[in-house]
Amino acid sequence: MDSRVSELFGGCCRPGGGPAVGGTLKARGAGSSSSCGARRCRDPKEKGGRGTPSFRSRDPRISPQAEDGNIEYKLKLVNPSQYRFEHLVTQMKWRLQEGRGEAVYQIGVEDNGLLVGLAEEEMRASLKTLHRMAEKVGADITVLREREVDYDSDMPRKITEVLVRKVPDNQQFLDLRVAVLGNVDSGKSTLLGVLTQGELDNGRGRARLNLFRHLHEIQSGRTSSISFEILGFNSKGEVVNYSDSRTAEEICESSSKMITFIDLAGHHKYLHTTIFGLTSYCPDCALLLVSANTGIAGTTREHLGLALALKVPFFIVVSKVDLCAKTTVERTVRQLERVLKQPGCHKVPMLVTSEDDAVTAAQQFAQSPNVTPIFTLSSVSGESLDLLKVFLNILPPLTNSKEQEELMQQLTEFQVDEIYTVPEVGTVVGGTLSSGICREGDQLVVGPTDDGCFLELRVCSIQRNRSACRVLRAGQAATLALGDFDRALLRKGMVMVSPEMNPTICSVFEAEIVLLFHATTFRRGFQVTVHVGNVRQTAVVEKIHAKDKLRTGEKAVVRFRFLKHPEYLKVGAKLLFREGVTKGIGHVTDVQAIAAGEAQANMGF
Repeated sequence: MDSRVSELFGGCCRPGGGPAVGGTLKARGAGSSSSCGARRCRDPKEKGGRGTPSFRSRDPRISPQAEDGNIEYKLKLVNPSQYRFEHLVTQMKWRLQEGRGEAVYQIGVEDNGLLVGLAEEEMRASLKTLHRMAEKVGADITVLREREVDYDSDMPRKITEVLVRKVPDNQQFLDLRVAVLGNVDSGKSTLLGVLTQGELDNGRGRARLNLFRHLHEIQSGRTSSISFEILGFNSKGEVVNYSDSRTAEEICESSSKMITFIDLAGHHKYLHTTIFGLTSYCPDCALLLVSANTGIAGTTREHLGLALALKVPFFIVVSKVDLCAKTTVERTVRQLERVLKQPGCHKVPMLVTSEDDAVTAAQQFAQSPNVTPIFTLSSVSGESLDLLKVFLNILPPLTNSKEQEELMQQLTEFQVDEIYTVPEVGTVVGGTLSSGICREGDQLVVGPTDDGCFLELRVCSIQRNRSACRVLRAGQAATLALGDFDRALLRKGMVMVSPEMNPTICSVFEAEIVLLFHATTFRRGFQVTVHVGNVRQTAVVEKIHAKDKLRTGEKAVVRFRFLKHPEYLKVGAKLLFREGVTKGIGHVTDVQAIAAGEAQANMGF
């Protein structure tokens, strides 16, 4: 992690300050005029990686097709033989597996990336074959866009981009978790209310009322806790939400893809809750909301720094454009572009102004960690709201199938993030399965308790997005019913693991850190709140190796000791610590494992 991220935490950056690097990437449709004469708009994946075709007539070639990934180039699919058809079906299964249920076909493109295009009759026949292939594997296809290309031919030729979607046989739906960040009063809950309820806001916050969990949130209009909202898309790419008086169960049943929004707090006094949501719930990406009329203000810069520090990909939504003149919106976008191009971020902004832009943004966002799409919309007028829906519908999973398979082969590990008591059900825990597979009836152990022990329990039932689920796989979030297990024995930050894992606990650990911001010097004896996954506890600095003190931007290996109770940590886990304006990031390099009987002695009890 670049230590210059500290500028985002310490307030050293100014919107106009810092050198601008790179250029603003803007996808353009066929009807758009290009401004890439003197300054060519480069594809962020141009160096070595595979980019997404922009379908501009002056680009005769794109990067060659990659063997892995979920994008397939096909010149044409006209009347294939039976043997060829079976081979194409097998190929489609592979691409769907790579995309974890989603694949994109570029029809009219050679394997070497040459944009040839097809005549209308050949394109119609190719799409018919593609439809037959999709039927064979139980998938649905949706045409994303068509573009004419200039090729050495008198006949008009087109390239067609098609989305193929199939829910994997071992899943109920595709799942994507999006954390929602942004300053207080930027419109986070209102936007989620509009997306999930299907009704525009009245300008006074009506859309957000259903999202609040506490009375004081309704009274103040400000989120103080973590809430979850769902938005579904069916196999045709159509939105499925609460607009038709559906229940959450009906939305899950009708959807082939689910977007789970994690609504986080924007006020600075709830920053610990926001950090916990980012570290514990393992979002696939983040949505950073910026109000058009205030620009980068309050905790916006700090939330941006958190996403960068934790390496969570993010895109930006500029809201409340109905309250501002066009020049004000443009000024806010330019301000964001300047910050994104600074050395601490080094991102490539991509302004989305059309449906074609949204398709390109979704694909490039998944392929390059440097691309940052920017949307400008209104939750009151509904302006450009459909572009965000197109983006979310097409956005593929950001982890590949190989990583998923490797996690599933490991032993079961479930992070306990929430604890409830449900009448007639008993104790229920919510969280994320970090590795392995969890089934109904599994026998697991949970801990560590205050004395460092792990207790046996049984998983009675599982629910995902309020729908029953028999099997939970690595990377999925769910709630597990534990029957009559005593809730008083549980706390947030525990893990439920397979008994075969023989889990180790520690009260002392070492981490390689970067001090992002500190007003003076960081010394031995300083106390900070440490966040490692779902672990959140105060720890004291016992030793700074090879140094006596640290200043902002410096690196070191530091030994920490938890003050209250031992925790379950793994070497290599990301770490974030804070105390007031002091903030730092790093990763765990060593844990001093202790036996259960030694726990209280090591905590200094």
